[in-house]
Amino acid sequence: MKKSLITCLLFLEITFNLLAQRRIMAIKEQGNFAIGGTVIKNPGTYDPLKRGPDGQTFHGDHAYITYQIPYKARKLPLVFWHGFGQFSKTWTTTPDGREGFNNIFLRKRFSIYLLDQPRRGNAGRSTVEATIKPIPDEQMWFGTFRLGDGTEYFPGVQFPKNEESLNQFFRQMTPNLGVIDPEIVTSATSSLFDKIGNGVLVTHSHSGGFGWVTAIKNPHIKAIVSYEPGSGFVFPEGQVPDPIASSSGDLSALSVKMEDFMKLTKIPIVIYYGDNIPGNYDANNPGADGWRARLLMAGKWRDLVNKYGGDVTVVHLPEIGIKGNTHFPFSDLNNVQIANLLYDFLQKKGLN
Repeated sequence: MKKSLITCLLFLEITFNLLAQRRIMAIKEQGNFAIGGTVIKNPGTYDPLKRGPDGQTFHGDHAYITYQIPYKARKLPLVFWHGFGQFSKTWTTTPDGREGFNNIFLRKRFSIYLLDQPRRGNAGRSTVEATIKPIPDEQMWFGTFRLGDGTEYFPGVQFPKNEESLNQFFRQMTPNLGVIDPEIVTSATSSLFDKIGNGVLVTHSHSGGFGWVTAIKNPHIKAIVSYEPGSGFVFPEGQVPDPIASSSGDLSALSVKMEDFMKLTKIPIVIYYGDNIPGNYDANNPGADGWRARLLMAGKWRDLVNKYGGDVTVVHLPEIGIKGNTHFPFSDLNNVQIANLLYDFLQKKGLN
């Protein structure tokens, strides 16, 4: 019996190695679930014959999680959180059909949890009313996401310059079904870490600021990787910097208690920004100039966290020779190179 078990284990080991060599992913477990949220309950008792409002409930404001766990998974999973106007699609297939970070890091044997924040995407069951107005605005986002200016691509931009890729890119945008409530979205994400335990949080854009707050709430977050955080930088009370002006509007930071701020000094954090961010105030391109302010604020935040003993690194990709990246470096043409930077960070910090 013992010999048969050993033979079986050896067979599984050989099979796993063959699959890895052929770039076939071996998934041990996968699925999805809701996490967090609230329940509205009407007073009274429900009558199944009248089917009126009395006694009925409404479950909403939860996050929606899709997960995959590979065989021989590494010790810490990666939790991917999308940005503004996006949902978990951000991390899967790229606009031109290549593998996104979901598959890239599954192949590196990381367990992956993709999050749709409350009132977005697959987590659209909101407890507040919402009106969706189909307002044409995609050329504005073309500039804000730094694919180019107006309808013209930036020279050397790392985005596929064909009509179908742009079509797919615009169609992955999705509306908010209700106001974005920081307490609701951070509490739901914190609940996810309560469920899965220790992990690494990977944020993008608007979720960057929510990521800092969630890490303050939950000690299971052992590191943060943030792609182009757009707002919500938190500073200790009395040490909040002045707003930074840009042609897209002033960027302000937030204030938190010193004891909460200090929690962010206990984990490694890396922030990445892409290319085509103006070096000086640019009145002619507000979409890009807003990111100049955010890059400056990220530097101020890094300096203060590190002053108090933290471990924050801000990487401006063109400064290390990686050029042409948009607001979505993890789905740009060089996303494998960007993924390798993240992997090197995880390896260096002992998080792999």
